[in-house]
Amino acid sequence: MANTLWTISTVSAVLLIILILMHSPKGDGIGGIGGASHIFASQKSAEKGLNKITGIVCAIFIICSFLIGLGIVK
Repeated sequence: MANTLWTISTVSAVLLIILILMHSPKGDGIGGIGGASHIFASQKSAEKGLNKITGIVCAIFIICSFLIGLGIVK
């Protein structure tokens, strides 16, 4: 069971890195403070789906990390 949990944790970590890198940048940093009205535009449906998938993978990773860290599964 512990090997399965480690495998799920590793796969979810790699997926989380890929999903976060797929997100589009939200702003121009400090240089975009003056005219930043385009930052607050509504999200596209693809971006909303990507956010949902990222949240699910993040939750899986956090749960696996807690279970491994607490040593519940041996």
